[in-house]
Amino acid sequence: MELADKRCLACHAGMPVLSRSEAALLLDRLNDWTIENGKYLSRSFSFKNFAQALELANRIGALAEKEGHHPDLLVRWGMLKVTLWTHAVNDLTESDFILAAKIDRLTQGLAKKLPAGKKGKNEDQE
Repeated sequence: MELADKRCLACHAGMPVLSRSEAALLLDRLNDWTIENGKYLSRSFSFKNFAQALELANRIGALAEKEGHHPDLLVRWGMLKVTLWTHAVNDLTESDFILAAKIDRLTQGLAKKLPAGKKGKNEDQE
């Protein structure tokens, strides 16, 4: 089953966190996401103006509400940064990768993404 076809699990303190190797395997299934500091999944998008960045942030917000899993969204002029982690365990869980895959599906066809280096770059492995 594709990650984007799964549902995010309700967050709770006892959720299992992903090992670094499990997270790396899931990262390979995403587009242009990185793992920062071993526990944050992030991706940035660039746009021609603030309104386009805000529009995507609102679309991701609606998706997050539907899934019950909420990213941090940083909106700036011409840029949106999405950061995911499971707050209840302060680490990465499968739900973070599920929502990232759903965001990938939502944003298919968007032009002008910020360069993220190679696909599936894990900054902890540099």
